[in-house]
Amino acid sequence: MGMTGAKSALEVKDDMTFLDLTVRQIEHLNTTHGVDVPLILMTSFNTYDDTERIIKKYENQKLRIKTFNQSRYPPADDNNKHWYPPGHGDLYTSLLVGGMLDQLISEGKEYLFVSNSDNLGAIVDQNILKHMIDSQADFLMEVTDKTKADVKGGTLIDYEGSVRLLEIAQVPSEHVEDFKSIRKFKIFNYQQHLALRRIMDTGGMDLDIIVNPKMTDDGQAVIQLETAAGAAIKHFKSAHGINVPRTRFLPVKSCSDLLLIKSDIYSLEHGELVINENRLFGTTPVIKLGDHFKKIQQFQKRFRKIPKIIELDHLTVTGDVYFGRNVTLRGTVIVVANEGQRIDIPDGCVLENRLLSGNLTMTHVCVDIPHFAFFSWNPRNACSRETYHLPRFFFFLATGPDFNTDGLINHGH
Repeated sequence: MGMTGAKSALEVKDDMTFLDLTVRQIEHLNTTHGVDVPLILMTSFNTYDDTERIIKKYENQKLRIKTFNQSRYPPADDNNKHWYPPGHGDLYTSLLVGGMLDQLISEGKEYLFVSNSDNLGAIVDQNILKHMIDSQADFLMEVTDKTKADVKGGTLIDYEGSVRLLEIAQVPSEHVEDFKSIRKFKIFNYQQHLALRRIMDTGGMDLDIIVNPKMTDDGQAVIQLETAAGAAIKHFKSAHGINVPRTRFLPVKSCSDLLLIKSDIYSLEHGELVINENRLFGTTPVIKLGDHFKKIQQFQKRFRKIPKIIELDHLTVTGDVYFGRNVTLRGTVIVVANEGQRIDIPDGCVLENRLLSGNLTMTHVCVDIPHFAFFSWNPRNACSRETYHLPRFFFFLATGPDFNTDGLINHGH
């Protein structure tokens, strides 16, 4: 998403950041149950200073925030420019070496819930904790049903009689498609719970190395050797996975994800995202934003205000497209600005089951469902409109002065 600094500081909902939402959740938990559950943040050398500065604003909140820094690994080249954090599998070593593990155990803490800060579905669930205690598990891996969007996610396998985590980077190229198969591997993992004392008892964890090719900001190809936190499952004798609802997996990895979270699809209750009761379907819409929306700075520039999408099923946007204020999207909406072209969706525009293509500035949109509406723009941007009645079917075509569709429409007509 093109961010610099701590991602947890990104505003994602109602002017609140990832960290704001997490703080609100845990503060509500502590207040409701009269407990003292601390929030622990693992930072890297890239985010430590930002994080320490940010958490100062929570000094008067009813929770304790602790931080510790994870390791950093040396670069693969000789110029000492590309030090990197070695993945979340470094959690266990950093907890132990930095003294945080001893501190938590001395406070009487027994269990640790681990999740990424950008997973907005990761809330403390007392039923999961109860299951962990009742089953006497010392490592519990949350998994959920895999969809086409998750084909690269790690999964649990039975390897020589023990539970193992298998990541796509560990799969030989000739078997990658098998790994991606939803029929063969129906679940994927994303977060875990573990008993703190068992980390001490393992006496060190030999985690599988993941070779991760990366491209640095200055364009240099490097190799990073990383580990995954879930790979530690093989070191715990009483470990298993638990299949949970997909609502517990709500990551923000792209600006498409961010648009969904910021929209009216979700509301907030004590820092927890809840689907709007006015949403007629239990599922969320599919949103696919193109490369022009890839970076957070571009995303913020192209949406003057987040559209209303409570009745949206699918949105695809590619090319140089800008959205005004109070735009409403319903049904299936596809907006395509070809190379060298630009589309501006004006303030107050309503798009319902529309395909927009060309080089234009929208000045009027027909939303009458049983109609077919054709618009044409002349070189002076004067708008003409003809409407044809076609019950149960409609198609919207907008053209600009330079738009051409195989000789059918030329020169803005």
